Amino acid sequence: MHVDLGNVLDTASVHGLSRESLERLDERVAAAHDRIQQGRADSEHGYEALNLPSRTDPAAIRDAVSRFDDPEAIVTVGIGGSALGAATLTDALDSDVDAYYLDNVDPEAVESLLDDLDLSKTVVNVVSRSGTTAETLANFLVVREEMADAGVDWADRTFVTTGEEGNLRDLAEKHDLPSLPVPDGVPGRFSVLSTVGLAAAAICGHDIEALLSGAAAQEARLSDSLFDSPAYAYGAVSYALAERGMSANAMMPYAESLETFSEWFAQLWAESLGKDGLGQTPLRALGATDQHSQLQLYRAGPNDKLVTLVRATERDDVAIPETDLDGLAYLGGSSLGDLLDAEFEATEASLVAAGRPNVRIEIDRVDEYGLGELLYAMEAACVMYGELASVDTFVQPAVEWGKRAARGLLGGGDFEEADAVADKEELVVE
Repeated sequence: MHVDLGNVLDTASVHGLSRESLERLDERVAAAHDRIQQGRADSEHGYEALNLPSRTDPAAIRDAVSRFDDPEAIVTVGIGGSALGAATLTDALDSDVDAYYLDNVDPEAVESLLDDLDLSKTVVNVVSRSGTTAETLANFLVVREEMADAGVDWADRTFVTTGEEGNLRDLAEKHDLPSLPVPDGVPGRFSVLSTVGLAAAAICGHDIEALLSGAAAQEARLSDSLFDSPAYAYGAVSYALAERGMSANAMMPYAESLETFSEWFAQLWAESLGKDGLGQTPLRALGATDQHSQLQLYRAGPNDKLVTLVRATERDDVAIPETDLDGLAYLGGSSLGDLLDAEFEATEASLVAAGRPNVRIEIDRVDEYGLGELLYAMEAACVMYGELASVDTFVQPAVEWGKRAARGLLGGGDFEEADAVADKEELVVE
């Protein structure tokens, strides 16, 4: 994996970075790296996530799911970081096992999914560190009832991934369910390389050792200079551009298999860095599709966006047949991959021509190793950005406010946040 910063170097633009400014920034990166390394050595909350490549035990994960023979599908019941990491992996990689995610409480969507599944051949993984997440537990209760109504012994088809205490831990012990521990010190959005993200991948038959090896390769690249670390280069430059007015970051992979990765990145970036009036708003795009929609804004709208272009340099390809249609003959003899690469490079060049900063990230292939590299690098980049911005990367107080409000509205306790709902002002237009 590598990161190309060439298209953020622009001494003529107030938004661009000069080589001299990168050298100055590198001095701060060295200090931030020391702080990160100390946090990792002390297993501090959050920093512990960067230790996962060496501390996650793939054998234990495989052992926990080994009782489920030849499932046709897995349904992960979780929300946010309890689902997005696993979804990124299973959506990116081919498998004979279908992977689904109940990460919302939209009743029509839940009902539609459960109606379409053969629950007798489906494994259910319930993921919640606390074991009290309202959306997760509500969806699980619905799934459990559907299984019972279908004559399926839910306890034979369910395992949990949770903390040492809580409702799910009690449930696992009562019904002798297989279980996996959520690692201490790892926020959910940083948990993809742990039991939280890898269990679904294991059931789908993916090489979780290779995922961890790819992550370890980027872990080994962390250093006291952004010029030696792709992860730190991306995090530091994203921070520097945000300081110059690039308040949004459009993540635009050129591979449909990485579309869910953009969703995962959006949570990582938003929940980690949106503090104290600071942060960089993540935008989700897909190349080449969104060249025909969002690119107009990125190139000609407000100059407040960093565009991050991601691609794999190796892939399977499909030849474009020859044609005698006027104006299309140039396509014959090339391939869909050639066209996608041309679209990628044209987008990059068009942004440069308009004075819009962009960064290129390349992995070899969208496979387990490449995904491990990419995911770990983005996590380390986020931590570096947070250090440079002096924000607490690993908390999410705004999210917790909303959780308390919702719980209060449902009668789950007396929370002052719920009272704020009654204060809503209305201006209804009919």
